[in-house]
Amino acid sequence: MKSAIVIGAGFGGLALAIRLQSAGVQTTIIEARDKPGGRAYVWERDGHVFDAGPTVITDPDCLQRLWQLSGRDISQDVDLVPVTPFYRLSWPDGTVFDYTNDDEQLKASIERLNLRDWDGYQRFLKYSAGVFEEGYLKLGTKAFESPIDMLKAAPALAKYQAWRSVYSMVSSFVEEEHLRQALSFHTLLVGGNPMTCSSIYALIHKLERDGGVWFARGGTNKLIAGMVRLFERLGGELRLDDPVVAIEVTDEQAKAVRTRSGWRGEADAVASNGDVVHSYGLIEGSKRGAAQERAMKRKRFSPSLFVLHFGLEGTFPDIPHHTIMFGPRYHGLLGDIYNRGKLATDPSLYLHHPTVTDPAMAPPGCSTFYALAPVPHLGKADVDWDGDEARYADVILDVLAERLIPDIRSRIRTMFHYSPNDFGRDLSAHLGSAFSLEPVLWQSAWFRTHNRDDKIRNLFFVGAGTHPGAGIPGVVGSAEATAGLMLA
Repeated sequence: MKSAIVIGAGFGGLALAIRLQSAGVQTTIIEARDKPGGRAYVWERDGHVFDAGPTVITDPDCLQRLWQLSGRDISQDVDLVPVTPFYRLSWPDGTVFDYTNDDEQLKASIERLNLRDWDGYQRFLKYSAGVFEEGYLKLGTKAFESPIDMLKAAPALAKYQAWRSVYSMVSSFVEEEHLRQALSFHTLLVGGNPMTCSSIYALIHKLERDGGVWFARGGTNKLIAGMVRLFERLGGELRLDDPVVAIEVTDEQAKAVRTRSGWRGEADAVASNGDVVHSYGLIEGSKRGAAQERAMKRKRFSPSLFVLHFGLEGTFPDIPHHTIMFGPRYHGLLGDIYNRGKLATDPSLYLHHPTVTDPAMAPPGCSTFYALAPVPHLGKADVDWDGDEARYADVILDVLAERLIPDIRSRIRTMFHYSPNDFGRDLSAHLGSAFSLEPVLWQSAWFRTHNRDDKIRNLFFVGAGTHPGAGIPGVVGSAEATAGLMLA
């Protein structure tokens, strides 16, 4: 293989392109938007820098390996700084839990909730280490191309009771409800329901504990910019603001890609970092495209998000970088989001406050925030987002005013929001899903979109819709798996 085209300049597309270009494959990335990043887009408004996300960076080693392919170091292009605590977790009843990998602090925090649960936490940590070894280190960068690959993984999945949910498994180790929520919420960061997401995803706890939680100074967009610099330094080409309109297939081989501008590029292989349903819909010249598009639409997709970005007058040194604000309901809210398609008036929020780490992301004396609420995707909820966005922004501001910043409305100097409709319009995300396929056991590994298509053998996939799934480590891992197939 001498040439490749990668559709989409998100984390997965960039990581794949860097691997291909490092191996001597002339690679072109085609990006629909005016900036690279995909879901890691960026806006600059009134002196504030607003990252679209993802804003929780874990396992920096998976990123460092991209630079090491060409004998370089990530620090040449990106300044990664540790975040501590990892998160502050808070509940409406006044309970606060700072989540960290400092054992002394963590033990004190756990024992304040329940003296008996420190021993249970130690057992959970051992479990998390086991699924981390089997599910992430051994399988996270491995492509599942046949049922045999799945059968080989089955003993480990059985050993760790992968059919159980993360919440169920956590509950078998700890008693206190706040702590059960604190140790199970992580699946929401990759689109999974803690009540149904496979317990294998408990590996996220070990991943964070060992590798820490990090921030790219200047924002996640600076990490994307660093990856672009690395790719272009290696000789790769990035084309922006030109959506792909067709993947041309002849005799079950992907031959070329066409874009809206009329550009046409031929290559030995094509890989898509785009939405998997949309990507199959781009195929011309093969019945495979329409058939797979229909099949994909029958699968379960992760929820969407409503994200409220705002810049405030004043600084808030007591609000940490990452805050998880649980609502009054946990089980009920998850049921509303994943099953009933009900837009909650009592949401749980993830609050991102980057200026507590990097004040340069706002004008002097000001702060940058976003508040993110998981919401049902467009196939679940009958919501007119174009008409209801302002109303839901008010719901979020009410929560923030009641629990954290009482005078928030008087401090606002700039504000905008991003809804499920925007995920659909800007990212061609099926049903406005923010994380692609829902990470349940029967949509994981071999049951997820394969890294290489089963029929069009030089058509590949990378990103959240493929194995192993969403999140920065997941999509960067998918790039390694896909690159292995392409280079072989």
